[in-house]
Amino acid sequence: MTFLVLATLAGILVGLSRQLNGRLSLSTSPLEASFWNHAVGFAALTLGGLVAGGLLVPEARLAPWWSYLGGPVGVVFVAAGSWVIARLGAARTALLMIAGQMVSGVALDWTLGRPLRLWAALLGIALILAGAALTRRPQPSTSAAPRDA
Repeated sequence: MTFLVLATLAGILVGLSRQLNGRLSLSTSPLEASFWNHAVGFAALTLGGLVAGGLLVPEARLAPWWSYLGGPVGVVFVAAGSWVIARLGAARTALLMIAGQMVSGVALDWTLGRPLRLWAALLGIALILAGAALTRRPQPSTSAAPRDA
């Protein structure tokens, strides 16, 4: 139960983070918003790690080189999210990002041979994409419709 609550909280925080970074990108740029997101996050993480301890552990050098690519991938994720949220809206951006996460999650579980109900995962992805399609913003009309008098 604790992990379900933590996962849900993480999802809420991702949505809030996208909103804050999207707003910052409107005042600056998506790249600058991503920079400040990571700079302030780095400062907070460093401070928290120094206070709590365990920030730098000797075992970190044993991790394979590719396991450190999460940082650059995160930069692209934050910058892209900051750019699209102002153009697609919060709900549609969140749904499309979740759909992407579902596709990659299913692909990773399947590739790694983890137990998976493929039909259920594919149905979930389809439902998420349907939700994204339903949240599409209506396009403004180019011609005014006549009003009834």
